[in-house]
Amino acid sequence: MSAQVARPAPPARSGAATAIGWILTIGLNVVAPIITYNTLVDDHGWSEFSALLLSSAWPVLDTAISVAWRRKLDEFAIVTLVFIVITAAVSLIGAQSARALLIKDSGVTGLFGLLCLATLLAPRPLMFYFGRKFATDGTPESTAWWNGLWQYEGFRTTMTRMTLVWGIAYVIEAVVRIALAYALSTKTMVTLSPIMIYGVLGALGVWTAMYGKRSQAEGERRAAAAAAAEASAA
Repeated sequence: MSAQVARPAPPARSGAATAIGWILTIGLNVVAPIITYNTLVDDHGWSEFSALLLSSAWPVLDTAISVAWRRKLDEFAIVTLVFIVITAAVSLIGAQSARALLIKDSGVTGLFGLLCLATLLAPRPLMFYFGRKFATDGTPESTAWWNGLWQYEGFRTTMTRMTLVWGIAYVIEAVVRIALAYALSTKTMVTLSPIMIYGVLGALGVWTAMYGKRSQAEGERRAAAAAAAEASAA
């Protein structure tokens, strides 16, 4: 029997389940909190901290739906809640000035980077759970398939390396933005800061997709070569 077998193919995904999962994830974790926060601050004069607390109710709702649907607490939801707590804690620090707010934003992304690096000491790194959230449709079959990939050394290396790169990138991004917040005018940073945030996110997303495909192809080539060598020896 071969010592190295090819990774099992993912189970057929339900198109409806996948679509619903993506809509709920993006809608409740991204769109709804942003709309709620901006509406409360700009139109109703709420404080930044109060608006942040109320807008965080949407990811909590996503967590509740995930628990009710899957009958367990999803690790992605836990990370989301941890990130909310980090953001709320950072929002309480420092004077309420424009520069302080810019530094706080940098602190949040920097803490996320440190969170990525910290999970390298955990049994499974953060990108394993992010990958499972977006590479599966949440059904028991697809979740079991993703969890089963952890037995392969190449897959573990890929998840660990992705987490390391994301962590280092966001720590560096935070340090650079904090330095620029002191070096440049507030007006310039208000424009530059979101460009840096989404630019780094976009670059990391593209790199992650390309590296993931390359790692998968490499794993399949190694498995095929091992199988061919065993067949030749037999």
